[in-house]
Amino acid sequence: KAVVHMPKGSVKSRFDNIAAEGAQVTIEDVNYDECVRMAAAEAEACENGVIVQDTAWDGYEEIPSWIMEGYGTMASEAAEQYAAAGVERPTHVFVQAGVGSLAGGVVGYFTNLFPENPPTFVVMEADTAACLYKGAVAGDGDPRIVDGDMPTIMAGLACGEPNTLGWDILRNHVSVFVSCPNWVAAKGMRVLGAPRKGDPRVISGESGAVGAGLITTLMESDEYAELREAIGLDETSSVLLFSTEGDTDPVNYRRVVWDGAYPAE
Repeated sequence: KAVVHMPKGSVKSRFDNIAAEGAQVTIEDVNYDECVRMAAAEAEACENGVIVQDTAWDGYEEIPSWIMEGYGTMASEAAEQYAAAGVERPTHVFVQAGVGSLAGGVVGYFTNLFPENPPTFVVMEADTAACLYKGAVAGDGDPRIVDGDMPTIMAGLACGEPNTLGWDILRNHVSVFVSCPNWVAAKGMRVLGAPRKGDPRVISGESGAVGAGLITTLMESDEYAELREAIGLDETSSVLLFSTEGDTDPVNYRRVVWDGAYPAE
């Protein structure tokens, strides 16, 4: 039996897809992190309750570590594909972050795989929920928290409290944290959905497309030349990124790709 609490603003299509798996689902009038606390309290009060969550905190680390290992499978499969293509490694890995579990799993995997010459890691967050970015800016090694409403089309990244296990990896190995507004994700959705001739089409949702939007922006806009040069991103780079969702909000997908919602700024 699964009980799932979704945060404020969750769209009906995502609610319906989770409910179709047999879960008892609610949309609460609070943000993601408050939903986590709600679920944790209910699990604690239930005799056989177990919370399965990729956010880690003191005293709750074993299950999040397993989830991070699971995310590492994506990195492992990518490394196998690189080897099969005769390429030693990616020069850059762009990975999106909510609480930082996916990012921590991917960064941790490639750091261990190439300890002497790891790729350059870039972590992207939604600007309204950029807790990792804020921690990086603070520069003291401690995590930072974003609270309150976090309106963003990148619903999968709307998390304001870092996974403590992931933060420990990311703060030590990531070169750049980027706080991304909605238009970056929207640009990525359009680029992937209508690629150049010969490239495969990818139907990617908002949270999954932010990497493609950022890379395209960095390579095309002189406004970001300093950042591009700082991380050594050029025509010789081999960039790995992951699209972590399809069009799970089909209404907004059409608004972005068909109607041009959230144009580049």
